[in-house]
This record gives sequence, structure tokens and C-alpha cells, in this order.
Amino acid sequence: MYAKAMTPILNVSDMQRSFAWFEKLGWRKCWDWGAPPTFGSVGSGECEIFFCLNGQGGRGGGERRPTFGPGADEAAETGVWISVWVDDVDAVHQRCLEQGIDIAWPQTDMPWGVREMHVRHPDGHVLRIGRGIGQT
Repeated sequence: MYAKAMTPILNVSDMQRSFAWFEKLGWRKCWDWGAPPTFGSVGSGECEIFFCLNGQGGRGGGERRPTFGPGADEAAETGVWISVWVDDVDAVHQRCLEQGIDIAWPQTDMPWGVREMHVRHPDGHVLRIGRGIGQT
């Protein structure tokens, strides 16, 4: 198999809240389908994520606890985890603070050579935002 593209689908409980949450991160609403909408997407750069209202996958618990470190349980996060690569993790972190987004793990230089942070969508999905340390 040769994959040409991949688009994750997030099971969401509220389409408009999901569009608004991603817009706080700087993503744009691409489209929605249905009246009222039950399917749609957001995009950033060349990337797109689909939303499905109450279907096509599970959701996480949405609990406000760290995704890594003391007190964390990665296996308990039953929502989708998506790794998102960016130019500046610290700038994304600052935007998340300004927008009141749930930061589940602050920006940290990890031992595997990635500076990363985690944010949690209201339905418990986790975006793992990172950049390789030393990348130019």
C-alpha cells in the first residue's frame, strides 16, 4: 500500500464548540455538512482534521490532568492523540495560554529529541505539538 494522504476523524460532542476550539489554535473551518451540521473539517497549512458528531471513534474523558509526568496515565486517555509538527512550540504555548486552552503537558525538551507540549480538546482528544530539537 502507498498512502497518499491521511485525515484523522474526531468523534465530537459539539460541532460548533470544536470549530471554535481549533480556531483558538489558529486553524480555520474548512467546511461542514448537514443541517444542522454532523460532519465537517478544520485545516491548517496542508493538514486537515474531520469531525463527526457523536460517531466514528471514541472520545476521551476530558479530565484536567497531565498527559505525561507524575499523576498521569497515558493509557487512560481514550480519545485520539494526534502529533502536530510546528515551527515554534513556544509560540503555540503562548497562544494557548492567551486563549485559555487546556494545556495537558507544558512545552518540554523531551529525551527523544523533540520539544513538545500537549493540549486537550474538550472531548478529550490530545494534540501533541512538537518540533525536533535543533531543527532550523
